[in-house]
Amino acid sequence: MVAVLVAILCLCMGETAAQRGERTVPRHDRSCWGGHTLVEVITVVLIISFLACVAVPRVNLGALSGARVDAVVRRIVTDLRRTRSQAILEAARNPAGYGLIMRDAGPYIGYQIVNLLNGAVVAEHDLPADVQCRGGRRFEFEPLGNLSTASDMQLTVSTEGKTYSLRLVRATGAVSINR
Repeated sequence: MVAVLVAILCLCMGETAAQRGERTVPRHDRSCWGGHTLVEVITVVLIISFLACVAVPRVNLGALSGARVDAVVRRIVTDLRRTRSQAILEAARNPAGYGLIMRDAGPYIGYQIVNLLNGAVVAEHDLPADVQCRGGRRFEFEPLGNLSTASDMQLTVSTEGKTYSLRLVRATGAVSINR
């Protein structure tokens, strides 16, 4: 099919003005008539439009939402590790530690990293609307990097076709991802 379109395009562009029945310009004046005719340009635009109409419906939008949930999971895992590191780094000044707290009732709309000593918000992130996040709400890290006894240990992040389960180890605060 593409070969036929290319052949049509070559025929349209290969015609001379004399073959189309137009007045020809003497050879010494042709330099000022460079470019393509309107019919040739419209033909090319129509062919490109046709190819775009055929290709666009074949784009897998599910893969895009899958990539989005992958990015969200990586972001949450990174922020859980950041929260744990912050609790360890500031252990001498902050005996209460740091926590990652999900916002709103499930499904969550975002989360905050909070200094548990004074309640100051260190960072805040929103979740995309098409990504569902459920499960544990509070992940509190003590100064040694372990999870507090009141802390949740699991979070589920999902979208159409993909679901991830994030699990934390209470004794070490380590995060693992199960697909």
